[in-house]
Amino acid sequence: MMKYRLILLLGVLQLAALPAASQTTRLSVATIFGSGEFESDLTPITWSDDPAHFTTLRQDGNTTDLYRVNARSGVSDLLLRGSDLVPPGQTAPIQIESYEFSADRSKLLIFTNSVRVWRQNTKGEFYIWDFDRRRLTPVSSNPGLQQFAKFSPDGRRVGFVRDNNIFVSDTRSGREEQLTFDGDENIINGTTDWVYEEELGLRDAFRFSPDSKRIAFWRLDQTAIQPFYMIDNLSLYPELVPVRYPKAGAANSEVRIGVVEISSGRTTWIDLGVEPDIYVARMDFADSSDEIWLTRLNRHQNRLDLMLADVKNGESRVVMTDTDEAWVDNNEPYWIDGGRQFLFESERDGYNQVYLFNRDGTLAGKVTRGEWDVSRVHGVDEIRRILYFSGAGEGPLKNSLYQVGLDGEEVTRISSASGSHTVQFNSDYSLYLDVYSTAGVPPARTLHTSDGGMVRMVSDNRELLQKIQALAVEVPEFISIPVGNGVVLNGYIVRPPDFDVSKTYPLLMYVYGGPGSQTVRDSWGGTRYLWHQMLAQEGHLVVSVDNRGTGGRGRDFKKITYENLGRYEAADQIAAAQYMGSLPFVDAGRIGIWGWSYGGYMALMATLTGPSVFKAAISVAPVTDWRLYDTIYTERYMRTPEENPRGYEYGAPLSHVDSLQGNLLIVHGTADDNVHAQNTIQLIQKLEEAGKQFDMRIYPNKTHSIAGAATRVNLYTLFTEWLKEHL
Repeated sequence: MMKYRLILLLGVLQLAALPAASQTTRLSVATIFGSGEFESDLTPITWSDDPAHFTTLRQDGNTTDLYRVNARSGVSDLLLRGSDLVPPGQTAPIQIESYEFSADRSKLLIFTNSVRVWRQNTKGEFYIWDFDRRRLTPVSSNPGLQQFAKFSPDGRRVGFVRDNNIFVSDTRSGREEQLTFDGDENIINGTTDWVYEEELGLRDAFRFSPDSKRIAFWRLDQTAIQPFYMIDNLSLYPELVPVRYPKAGAANSEVRIGVVEISSGRTTWIDLGVEPDIYVARMDFADSSDEIWLTRLNRHQNRLDLMLADVKNGESRVVMTDTDEAWVDNNEPYWIDGGRQFLFESERDGYNQVYLFNRDGTLAGKVTRGEWDVSRVHGVDEIRRILYFSGAGEGPLKNSLYQVGLDGEEVTRISSASGSHTVQFNSDYSLYLDVYSTAGVPPARTLHTSDGGMVRMVSDNRELLQKIQALAVEVPEFISIPVGNGVVLNGYIVRPPDFDVSKTYPLLMYVYGGPGSQTVRDSWGGTRYLWHQMLAQEGHLVVSVDNRGTGGRGRDFKKITYENLGRYEAADQIAAAQYMGSLPFVDAGRIGIWGWSYGGYMALMATLTGPSVFKAAISVAPVTDWRLYDTIYTERYMRTPEENPRGYEYGAPLSHVDSLQGNLLIVHGTADDNVHAQNTIQLIQKLEEAGKQFDMRIYPNKTHSIAGAATRVNLYTLFTEWLKEHL
């Protein structure tokens, strides 16, 4: 095994040492954001149920073909030619956006012609390709786009959501049955409202039973949520765009869990307890067709109850509870041994670790141990009783792959190369795909045996790697920054290629800083990293620092900000800027800070509460008062405005505008359904009242991401020129 690890390491080093071009490539905003020149060639891969193969899509002209690939040899077979996917009555083939095989692999469910619903394209058209009959048929012949279509386990039906109701169609006859009938503007069946989608990551909200006879689903009644109106000003007469958006302290949707019997249409409602103001964050069948499990969060989100419920009578019971004085993360059980036991992640001992429970909720043992955080459970080889997981055992900057026995013995690091690893195991845990990168080096995909031995390079991303090498830039250097009271923060610094320690340079700090997040990681940083390198080529130092409240360093480091968002994080960014300004090669009079979303909020809080430190600040899509943000996110960290008025008052940039001294650029999209442009409008009013000057850029009908190649070129050109002028 050691020989293979050495081969992997040498291969990565050889790739990183590819010869640079004779002349150093100069980065520009247009090449980074507008040309696609620095895009990765790592296309998505899906393991087959057959552990020896995976599937992938390949573009062939204007169509997309589906291939099956032998994982070890790399030999590929064409499974489906995209040009064959012509719907009945049409002349042009559809494009495969995503796909799912039936259990017997005789059919393929294809998603196409999708449209955006908030952050993702979750509404569109679904078709079934029958491999034996070589025939493409629509899942539904009725009008209206569908959502979240999936095969039943027996492959006889496809379930889907249309117009907030759940339907099933027969895969052979095409006959369609409606299972819920009350879906409308207020009642949502089988999918979720805005805040569930955004903050709990829940969109697909129905599940088939293992025996294919029932569907369990979420039902949300959002009648009590007031609409927030965004304005489309690009039409002759502006149009109002309503979003049911619950702001901190306001009413949420009422949630119910139903289980509908497909043959009869009879629905059983699950007993969720007497507390009305709750969230049901996760739900599925509990390795049984007779019981479902669900996680119930109280409104404060400091108690998570894992419940089991009988699908026939709706009776439920709590089998395990996870609590915290601050908040608990939205974890879920991983069932093993045919549902007799489950694994669950918890910070109950100070770090995110994995625990083993029996089905009745009794603790069987602690599986992982250490003063570091587990980041993801990949699965269990039940024959060998081995858990595979990723975590920060080498420190918060890295993400490595590990294995451990379910008895908690013999923890072994599997990934040998230092850096960040994103892992996909096959169905029997004999092989895994590893997307590996380090700071300054773009990702490559390799195939390994379960003990870490390298089988082959799947994609070396050579073209992108050669382009990065030709830049001849200085890779980020990881640094430790003391900020007082014994607190030392992790950071990185990007230096100009011709850095001279005897000179002084302007410094730009990049910040996100939100709860559990990290910007300081030994991993590839994408286009944002390249823009920072462009600034370095033009003579800037760029630094990022993970303040208190960020992830990877345990519960206490992360949750110190509870009920005080903005206080500790901004203090840390200010102290880090002051520390950097004390270094001989930093011009302390030319320090700037920039961030987006929570980072935009942090840029405001830092420049307003540390007014003499920052000469310039760029704030993109910032929260300016937590009263304006949504219930689930805000109350998780702040409780409600009524319970925590002092925390809300101090944590609002609106409260500190009188302190502004430096230059400020504010950017927002008018169609931002996440952090409403209302935040920026209210900030502008306060700045005007305080007699403060500022710069502002509005992007019409752009969402929170302010996306699009032309838009991004415009946006980052603005950033670049503004920084040249003010920093």
